[in-house]
Amino acid sequence: MNRRKWMGLTLALASSAAMAQAYPSKPIKLVVPFAPGGTTDIIARVIADPLGKELGQPVIVENKGGGGGIIGAMETARSAPDGYSLGIATVSSMATNPAINPKVSYNPITDFTPIINVAATPNVIAVNPKFPAKDYKSFEAELKRSQGKYSYASSGTGGIQHMLMELYKNLTQTFVTHIPYRGAGPALNDVVAGQVPMVLDNLPSALPFIKDNRLVPIVVAAPQRLAVLPNVPTFKEVGLEPVNRMAFYGILGPKNMSKEVVDKLNAAVRKVLQDPGVKKRIEDTGSLVVGNTPEEFGKQLKDEYEIYKRVVVEQKLALD
Repeated sequence: MNRRKWMGLTLALASSAAMAQAYPSKPIKLVVPFAPGGTTDIIARVIADPLGKELGQPVIVENKGGGGGIIGAMETARSAPDGYSLGIATVSSMATNPAINPKVSYNPITDFTPIINVAATPNVIAVNPKFPAKDYKSFEAELKRSQGKYSYASSGTGGIQHMLMELYKNLTQTFVTHIPYRGAGPALNDVVAGQVPMVLDNLPSALPFIKDNRLVPIVVAAPQRLAVLPNVPTFKEVGLEPVNRMAFYGILGPKNMSKEVVDKLNAAVRKVLQDPGVKKRIEDTGSLVVGNTPEEFGKQLKDEYEIYKRVVVEQKLALD
């Protein structure tokens, strides 16, 4: 390397380090790609205030709902890579919807800079109490014995509930008809009412019905059995580890963010997640605190997208 190039590289590194040291010098926007009130929004707001205090600048949550998370994700992808416009990443916005929707205008792998996975939420297959099976072994046996007889409700085509159930069907070679709803609430209500026999849903929204004995839990997607459902096996336990996937809530920015700014944000979020009050508020949503590295989160995003892309192809799925 000649002297001029070496000096240029040195100046660039010094400038990058100085920028990271000065960052942030103004408020940071954190885009939630869904409407207020859901788990994604709750987790964003739980960490925003303490994160702002840790960084020395306010972190302002902005909701940009629509398109199953696509509109909010597009805004983040198109932002300047200076660390002042970040977004919450979910399975829907980064994996399932891009996998099934050819009109998504961003690449979930190449158009973003992963920063950290904040939390993850278990999923559960639950059935109406009148369903003939009450445990996993008899549940799968019933589906295989009665191919095409049953249907399942989801929060909508392209969401994690839909895609995870299709992955389950693919691996078990069972056929259950998909009934998409406009959100988890209506889907759960119809399963509780007996209009549809089963649902795959995020645990936080299904748990109240399970506790009231209006739904029967069959199997969960979680790292290990859950304290609130100690008798319910995980997908891994029943030999279906690929389905043992949780919903996640991470933070990312547009592509080409500097490593120094990413590392500073990652360290700040990790510190916030160590606060017992923050940890409890996240766990109260039914979620588990994660707090991994940018590299680990990037690999997770890639793995999730590739898995659901394969599900779309193998199950011949398309938007309704």
